[in-house]
Amino acid sequence: MEFKKPPDGGWGWVIVLASLFTQFLCYGSPLAVGVLYIEWLDAFGEGKGKTAWVGSLASGVGLLASLGCGLLYTATVTITCQYFDSRRGLALGLISTGSSIGLFIYAALQRLLIEFYGLDGCLLIVGALALNILACGSLMRPLQSSDCTLPEKIALENVPGRYSIYNEKEKNLEENINILEKTYRGEETCKSTLASGDWKPESLLPKNPTTMAHTKETETYKKKVAERTYFCKQLAKRKWQLYKNYCEETVALFKNKVFSALFIAIFLFDIGGFPPSLLMEDVARSSNVKEEEFPMPLISIIGIMTAVGKLILGILADFKWINTLYLYVATLIIMSLALCAIPFAKSYVTLALLSGILGFLTGNWSIFPYVTTKTVGIEKLAHAYGILMFFAGLGNSLGPPIVGWFYDWTHTYDIAFYFSGFCVLLGGFILLLAALPSWDTCNKQLPKPAPTTFLYKVASNSSNV
Repeated sequence: MEFKKPPDGGWGWVIVLASLFTQFLCYGSPLAVGVLYIEWLDAFGEGKGKTAWVGSLASGVGLLASLGCGLLYTATVTITCQYFDSRRGLALGLISTGSSIGLFIYAALQRLLIEFYGLDGCLLIVGALALNILACGSLMRPLQSSDCTLPEKIALENVPGRYSIYNEKEKNLEENINILEKTYRGEETCKSTLASGDWKPESLLPKNPTTMAHTKETETYKKKVAERTYFCKQLAKRKWQLYKNYCEETVALFKNKVFSALFIAIFLFDIGGFPPSLLMEDVARSSNVKEEEFPMPLISIIGIMTAVGKLILGILADFKWINTLYLYVATLIIMSLALCAIPFAKSYVTLALLSGILGFLTGNWSIFPYVTTKTVGIEKLAHAYGILMFFAGLGNSLGPPIVGWFYDWTHTYDIAFYFSGFCVLLGGFILLLAALPSWDTCNKQLPKPAPTTFLYKVASNSSNV
């Protein structure tokens, strides 16, 4: 299925605006969950590892809220990629800034709400604000494919013919006609009895009209049952074929080594890269940095720098001379170094500097859909991106508890952030190795030595003559 040519503007800018506000309302609070994390530690009195599950599940997988966020994120990214081609990097950068602006605003807003209304009141107000996503969703119009029209409403009696996608219509109708033929077995028996001469005069008497009407109703009922049975069989086969095609497409995606490496990289990136946004406030408190020294919350710094990073990286992705895959790998490697530097930060200034660097590099989310599109194509983007976002959410869920458990075990965040940096670095190197062109070049040149040897022999023979 091929989509219409992306308009690169027009209604697409409305899509960008609606997607920006959607991500603002959807991801602002979950990404600023670090403010709530401090409150949960004081309220529940549990260890950091166990308490981190609350925040990680709110931003990852496992809860209704996170399931909704995952669906919304995939929808906004997919529809934006359909509407933009030459300006796709800019469009993705703009919509992804919504979550970053939301992080910046919600970090301060949730502190004020907790101060005035308490933790429960804060969560209720944040949930009420999220209802505005319904208005944003009403503005999104999917770009129709170029080879199909809008589907018409299909009457039930016309469905069997339309669903016969297996070229088995005649065969299935014959099978159902056999069911109907059972209705007339009585008549066939009567004919055979007349042919054999074994009959009674009572059989020639006219039948009761009431009996005739009942028999006709029974035949009509059986015919309708046969039609509905045929419809259900065709529908079941069609659904099975769709599931089968989905599984085959999934296997085909993972045969692409770059996509497989991308899947590993995003999983490891979210295990190691997400904990700072949740735990940075507690890192500062563990380093004996007082809240009075905070001109601005560290989470707010991460949020505003993430917005800047998304815009800049998104604009860079539109330059033809920049390889977006290598750009994404570079952000992963630099981020791993910044994560490993967190244990050495003992003041607000150094923590704020590292928060800004991590926030800017986390802006690589704006080019991740771009990289995915270049890897699998626009037709498979929704399928591939859904798979990648599932494992990204899984990484979000596992990262903070793992870091929290490291702290509960060692009473310091040092080993925890070394582990986080290692995960991000490993994912970056795996993706880099899969993307190197030398692998394909070597494989393509393996069968070529034979012609070279042949030409060499000809040259030696001519010299001897």
